[in-house]
Amino acid sequence: MSTVSAYAATSATAPLTKTTITRREPGPHDVAFDIVFAGICHSDIHTVKGEWGKPRYPVVPGHEIAGVVTAVGSAVTKYQVGDRVGVGCFVDSCRSCPSCVAGVEQYCTGGGMVGTYNAVGRDGEPTQGGYSGAIVVDENYVVRIPDSIPLDAAAPLLCAGVTLYSPLRHWSAGPGKRIAVVGLGGLGHMGVKLGAAMGAEITVLSQSLKKMEDGLRLGAHHYHATSDPETFKKLRGSFDVILNTVSANLDLGAYLNLLTVDGTLVELGMPEHEMKVPPFPLAGMRRSLSGSMIGGIAETQEMLDFCDEHDVRPEIEVIAPDYINTAYERVLASDVRYRFVIDTESLRQP
Repeated sequence: MSTVSAYAATSATAPLTKTTITRREPGPHDVAFDIVFAGICHSDIHTVKGEWGKPRYPVVPGHEIAGVVTAVGSAVTKYQVGDRVGVGCFVDSCRSCPSCVAGVEQYCTGGGMVGTYNAVGRDGEPTQGGYSGAIVVDENYVVRIPDSIPLDAAAPLLCAGVTLYSPLRHWSAGPGKRIAVVGLGGLGHMGVKLGAAMGAEITVLSQSLKKMEDGLRLGAHHYHATSDPETFKKLRGSFDVILNTVSANLDLGAYLNLLTVDGTLVELGMPEHEMKVPPFPLAGMRRSLSGSMIGGIAETQEMLDFCDEHDVRPEIEVIAPDYINTAYERVLASDVRYRFVIDTESLRQP
């Protein structure tokens, strides 16, 4: 076992504080790497505040992890010391169920995926995430970061990036496809960039027009304020797919009516409370309400390679670890454009 510095949550109300955690020594199939950057995801905040169930405190959050390999196990074939690598939202799965065999490990039915933090690994120990100096992960759950993508920019791609890439691919984003992205935040801005890079016609639906200039700069073709009732009249029946990236309970009937025949509303944000689904907007135009959760390992690698090829990068603000609690407050206030990334250098010091 080795000891590394980390920032952990100890309760739903206390600030995250600096501490030390242990990492296992690399086994035959393990990759050990220094964490260089770790993104802050809204999921981190939901988790540590106990909004998605009681956490396993103390919790070291962080599932957008980018770094450099320092050691590999004797049987590792995919990576070597010095490689630039990343880890996303999970670090293991059953490996044998139909989902795992199909490469969609995020939907593992053989016990579920093992989260990068706030879960229990095969060794019976709690998993701890990327707000730390180093990590050890099985090589099959590690991805390679292309040389052209800076490590700080790569970190948010490992959750925010693949969370949008996966439904865009699944619902065939491309030329001629009309896609609306609800919310222009950490997730939404990646939906705009990736969807535009795929050739789709992208519309942002945001509460106000205050980020309109940003949205158009990032690749959106249209931008509308949902606080204006005329928006829902003007855009009725306009979209093939709507990607909802916000963690709020929307008026689903109003948004479903924005879809064309056979259109799909995809839930990506996770509201704390249940949503009411009206049947008539669904049945009237054979519309669908669906959901999507991150991506599998192969798809995450595909997404990184796509971002490499198409020069897609998240908009980030790099912070020091001692700024994490302030960053959380700013995320909750929608005061970040568009993703905080922690420079973990101080956590890698002895």
